[in-house]
Amino acid sequence: QVRLVQSGGGLVQAGGSLTLSCSLSGGTITNYAVGWFRLAPGKEREYVGAYNKDRYIAYYADSVKGRFTISRADSKNTAYLKMDKLKPDDTAAYYCAAKRYNGNYITAATYNHWGQGTQVTVSS
Repeated sequence: QVRLVQSGGGLVQAGGSLTLSCSLSGGTITNYAVGWFRLAPGKEREYVGAYNKDRYIAYYADSVKGRFTISRADSKNTAYLKMDKLKPDDTAAYYCAAKRYNGNYITAATYNHWGQGTQVTVSS
């Protein structure tokens, strides 16, 4: 059974950096496209970005492009979301998700497996 376990997150000042990890067990991460989403109080779930399982390419929402970087360490079966130049508006619970096929990354319902979420709080 595939399971995603997240780590990282916390409190950081505006302009700072954080890295979130998403470790996959019960499968091989190279067989899964990984997406990242966030949920802030009073807002709808927002797509952050995704990693193509085959082409070593990452995609990003406009709101984070140029500041966030998604990567994958195959030997560790882990995906990462590195967040730089953080803003207070980035404050949210962040979730990783996985699915067996590429494409339609922005639609949360297409993902079969979800991490438990981790809180990121950016102070001004």
